[in-house]
Amino acid sequence: MSVDAETVRRVAHLARIAIAEEEVENLRGELNAILAFVEQLSEVKVEGVEPMTSVTPMAMKMREDEVTEGGDPDAIIANAPAHAHHFFLVPKVVE
Repeated sequence: MSVDAETVRRVAHLARIAIAEEEVENLRGELNAILAFVEQLSEVKVEGVEPMTSVTPMAMKMREDEVTEGGDPDAIIANAPAHAHHFFLVPKVVE
């Protein structure tokens, strides 16, 4: 797969990144190099390889699921900078 200049501009627009026209060709080369590397990964044989979350084997630490504090809504809401009717008030971020 090869990325053209128009695709670079579209990706930059979707990512909300402003790029100058002279940067397009350099970014095109970098994106093509990244995609070539990803294509190489598809050649790796992974049949029989167990999924893992770490390179070193480890077991999850288990603990009892106990309720601690939290039974006093007045004490919890007292730490909030703004609250109403036992709800946290936050600034509006979406219009």
